[in-house]
Amino acid sequence: MYINITGSPNNKDVYIYQSYRKDNGKTSSRIYKKLGKFNDLLEQFHGDEQKLLIWAKEQAKIETKLYNQQKGTISVEFSQAACIPKKELRSFSVGYLFLQSICSQLRFDKICRSIKKRHKFKYDLHAIFTDLIYARILSPSSKLSSYDFCKTLLEPPKYNLFDVYRALSVIAEESDCIQSELYKNSNFIHPRNKKILYYDCTNYYFEIEEDDDLRRYGKSKEHRPNPIVTMGLFMDADGIPLAFDIFPGNKNEQTTLKPLESKILQDFDCSEFIFCSDAGLGSANNRRFNTLGNRAYIITHSLKKMKKEDRDIALNPEQFRKLGSDRFIDLRTLDEKEEDVFNSIYYKEIPVVTGNMDENLIITYSPKYKAYQRKIRSRQIERAKKIIETPGRKHKGKNQNDPMRFVKKTSVTPDGEIAEKKVYDIDLEQIKKEEMYDGFYAVITNLEGDIREIININKQRWEIEENFRIMKTDFEARPVYVRREDRIKAHFMTCYISLLLYRLLERKLGNTYTSNQIIETLRSMNMTLLNTASGYIPSYTRTELTDDLHKTFGFRTDYEFITKASMRNIIKQAKAIKKENK
Repeated sequence: MYINITGSPNNKDVYIYQSYRKDNGKTSSRIYKKLGKFNDLLEQFHGDEQKLLIWAKEQAKIETKLYNQQKGTISVEFSQAACIPKKELRSFSVGYLFLQSICSQLRFDKICRSIKKRHKFKYDLHAIFTDLIYARILSPSSKLSSYDFCKTLLEPPKYNLFDVYRALSVIAEESDCIQSELYKNSNFIHPRNKKILYYDCTNYYFEIEEDDDLRRYGKSKEHRPNPIVTMGLFMDADGIPLAFDIFPGNKNEQTTLKPLESKILQDFDCSEFIFCSDAGLGSANNRRFNTLGNRAYIITHSLKKMKKEDRDIALNPEQFRKLGSDRFIDLRTLDEKEEDVFNSIYYKEIPVVTGNMDENLIITYSPKYKAYQRKIRSRQIERAKKIIETPGRKHKGKNQNDPMRFVKKTSVTPDGEIAEKKVYDIDLEQIKKEEMYDGFYAVITNLEGDIREIININKQRWEIEENFRIMKTDFEARPVYVRREDRIKAHFMTCYISLLLYRLLERKLGNTYTSNQIIETLRSMNMTLLNTASGYIPSYTRTELTDDLHKTFGFRTDYEFITKASMRNIIKQAKAIKKENK
């Protein structure tokens, strides 16, 4: 292999070329690897072209040696009589290498060096922090189990478990700085789409009885009678997390918005965006806050909670229009069996004045959404009928989708006397009450213009729910195995950053795989050490996804055999920071 510099005088590239022989016997050459832009590389060597060429030729020698090693055959001897050494680890995870590459591009090393200047600690914060993230994605568990898992990485911990707990306190204290720097650096991996910001809250329960300043009794989304903490999460228009914070479990979710949004306005250089959230977080005060500056809002609006006279106007089937048309339509005249009608969306706009705010209430109607709601309800009614037929006590759950809401109980006779037994039946009135809202949806906004765009912006809110699902289910953010407030916050910080890494990885792969496919593949990617003197063999299944991972990140772990020297070079490649991502 040799070095070749090509291109125009102001736009040169430095390549490693490889000589090879064609099928017809003639010799030729081809590009083997691009080292980078000539001017960028020259800048690294302070304008010394001679030093640049020496370095480039050395890289060509290294690549030639690795190529020859990979092309050669390997013979490894084993003894049928010899036992493997005691306590010698033979299985290692390599799925973390792809996460390590993203961490390098996010400049975790630089962030941790900056933090160290403000604190007095001797442990390796960068190693601890990134290992906690790898463990959260690949083997979520307690900090002790995470520490043990990290011993199976190709680069085992050189710190101790006590250092991990000490580092959690620092991570919690530096939360705002870390989030701000990660946001800035993530733009080099995937330019952030901050034109629309989505916000939502969830909570996590703790299996304790006595609450404290952070873990407080509140309204659990999982209907658990335990102390909880609340997480507020901002997401950009591409579904990538932007910022988060943790609040006491008894704090009103509506009051969590302003502190976190103010932090984004100040630290993230985000001042012009459309704020999108659900009705529970879209109070008049929060909407008014997002009329300031160059901000706007789109908030879901509850039809059921509207005043009766306003709701009657909203649900009146007259004065609707089909998206893209100015002609008024009476919904009662639609033949919803026609495919075009079934797949269309109809809307009406109602001007609303809230205090000093002029708002626009947009009511949409979708025959397809109506059919979906009725299909779900029919299943719930069938379940309710089975509950009635099943002997035993009947309990109404707290979930709004509990089928028991369609069951009515009669405990008195028509004359008002106490009945000898309770009679259960399907509540037809409740069914009719719910059916009146089928197909309808509402948002309130201060935007004017393209209704289709407003509807599409609101539709993307499902992605923030998906982010919560990934953290809770795939990354097992709960249970939390730490008790101190600062360590609890640091735990959720690692969960948040794990989500950020996953979303960036998803984008790098072109959004072509599900979260389950990506996470399970990374977790399955292990290597087996044949013996301490030789090297590794892959012990996972090669798939299209593993091929895409290797192609995207520029290194491969799926060769039949990888020497220890080659593996060290792969690790070095995973840690390398591409010039364009600096």
